[in-house]
Amino acid sequence: MIKTAKLSKELVVTVVNKIGILADLSKIVSDHGLNIEAVAGYAADNQAKVMIVTDDNLRAEDALRKAGYNSIKESEVIVIDLENKPGALRQITSSLAAAGIDIKQVYGTACTAGCPSKIVLSTNNNEKAFLIFKK
Repeated sequence: MIKTAKLSKELVVTVVNKIGILADLSKIVSDHGLNIEAVAGYAADNQAKVMIVTDDNLRAEDALRKAGYNSIKESEVIVIDLENKPGALRQITSSLAAAGIDIKQVYGTACTAGCPSKIVLSTNNNEKAFLIFKK
């Protein structure tokens, strides 16, 4: 069910929570010819965190910083392309549970046209989890 798995990085942008932040972030990234491959975010009180995986995080981070977004950190994640069918997520999460690996964060995208789903996750041991997915 897993098509590809790779160790990767996400950008975590911390901002004041206000209307239009995601629109602004995505405009900056796309104006630099970069693609956002996955995105997640949440707001808590007056602060928001936006997690993005792009096709070139170095250039995306540079563009965001030049636009005034200075609270950016890069975190290691595992990006998995898996078949978009029932049970695919269960397969990868069951494998991690059986190995005693704790999922700290997960988000994903899906496509209904037969293309793979993209799952982004971080665990308490990304290297060990990655090796499980490479089997």
